[in-house]
Amino acid sequence: MKNSEIKALSNADLLDRLKVEQESLQRLKFGHAISPIENPSQIGKARKLVARLKTELRSKEISK
Repeated sequence: MKNSEIKALSNADLLDRLKVEQESLQRLKFGHAISPIENPSQIGKARKLVARLKTELRSKEISK
């Protein structure tokens, strides 16, 4: 997901997307702990996406 796509989302959409991505990150971490996943860089990408979503949510909160 690109930053321009993230900026276009509303607060409610950001919260929904954030919840989904956090659950996905948690599943990746658990899966990797049990048996190594093929591409461990997916964890880093998911973590960065969660951070971008949180950053945009916070910037919209501050700008109100």
